[in-house]
Parts: sequence; C-alpha cells; structure tokens
Amino acid sequence: MEDIILWLKYLFLGVVQGATEPIPVSSSGHLIIAQRLMGIKQNGLSFEILTNTASLIAIVFIFREDIKKLIVGAVQYLRTRDQQYRAEFMFVLYIIIGTIPAALAAVLFKDRIEEVFASVHTVSIALLVTGVALWLIRNLRGRKRDGDLSTKDAILVGLAQAVALIPGISRSGATVIASIAVGMKQETALRYSFMLYIPISLGGLVLGASDIANDPNRSELAIPYLIAFITTLVVTYFSMRWFMGIMAKGNLKYFSYYCFIAGTLLLIFL
Repeated sequence: MEDIILWLKYLFLGVVQGATEPIPVSSSGHLIIAQRLMGIKQNGLSFEILTNTASLIAIVFIFREDIKKLIVGAVQYLRTRDQQYRAEFMFVLYIIIGTIPAALAAVLFKDRIEEVFASVHTVSIALLVTGVALWLIRNLRGRKRDGDLSTKDAILVGLAQAVALIPGISRSGATVIASIAVGMKQETALRYSFMLYIPISLGGLVLGASDIANDPNRSELAIPYLIAFITTLVVTYFSMRWFMGIMAKGNLKYFSYYCFIAGTLLLIFL
C-alpha cells in the first residue's frame, strides 16, 4: 500500500512538471510546492534532471521539423554561403548567443541560487513578479520574424533566461516575455524561447549525469522515477500543444491572473 501511495505521489509530480514546464508559471516553483505539500524531499538533482529530460524529449518532438530546418539551413550556409540559408544560420547563431548567459550562470551559481532561493516564500514572490511582467506585455504585438532578430535581442532574452534560474521565475515565461518585449511576433517569440530551452536542458543533462549515476536512492526509487518520467513526457506534449494555441491567440494575460492568485495564496497560507 505504501508503494502505491508513493507511486501516486510521483505520478502527480510528473503531471505538475509536465503541465507547467511549457507554460509561463514556473515548473520548478510548482514542484517545490507540490513536494512540500506531499512531504517529499529530494536529495540531489536526479529527479529534476530526469523530469526535465522527459520534457525536453516532448518539446524536441514537437519542434522536430523546425530543428531539422535550422540545422540543415545552417550547415548549408556554412558550406555554400548561399544567402537563401542565411536566416537559418543567423537564427542558430542567436540561439547560441542567447544560451550563453544562462549557461554561465548555471555553471557558476546554480547550486548557490537553489540553496538560497528554494523556498515557498521565494516562489510566491517570483510568481507575483512573473504575473506583473506578463501583464505588462499582454497587449504587445511585435513585428520581428525569425530573420529580423539581432545580437542585442539574443543577449536580452538570454539574460532573461538566466534570471529564470531562480525558483518561481518561469523559464518559458521569462524568455517569451523578453522576446515579445524586444519586438518579436508571438510565433517567433514562442519558437525562439523553446529553441533556447533545448541546449540549456541538454547541458543540464550532461552536467547532471553524475548526479543520476551516484544517486543513493536510484534503486529504491527506480519505479517512482520511471512513473514520473513517462507522465512528464506525455503531459508536457499536450501542455505544449495547448500553450502554442494560447500564444497564437495572444491570451497571455490569463497566465498573469493565475500567477497573481497563486502567488498571493502561497504568501497567505504557506
């Protein structure tokens, strides 16, 4: 019976991770809250890495055609310097530039950031901050398409992604907000945001491989981890598809309402 209860808890954690990773409400913040409510304490980063990897697989699958187009175009441009492939090459270059701030911050400060800020109080404040930011950009309709981005845009969005290392600050929210703020169209902002997610998540998987290999609870929690992984994979796919529809309609204000309500309730009750 205890095993079944544990499996259900990790099933729920997978749902939380999968549902919140693509949308601008902070998956890390919601996991902190869910783990506290269910009395689960994670030692190390194994669980976070596994669930992030599940989300990564789902998102790569959704954007597989875009990824293929970018890779082929960038390689062709490097080989031929044909201008018809320049837009894809530059977009890949901006992904690399935009990844650098968060990558450096993660390598240098991630453990310290999580140690200092991993609390429900911090998550509640961060949700309120995210809500304010979403509200401020709710009516913006940019004009920049994939081929109109600049190095400045990439750096600013990359810095926003670095700020999202703080639990409660949504990575997708920070990058989508920054992308729209610098003038990108909704579709471009969404694509650029999640293209930035891919190298960051891959880097986290590589750097965290030793955490998974050395996890003392690996055998004991193998089944719960597997349940959470599969659940996260499936739920992320449907959550991402849903969020793409929301972005197409420009209804980000509803996420700001959610952040205001969730952040306020956490401050009051937790």
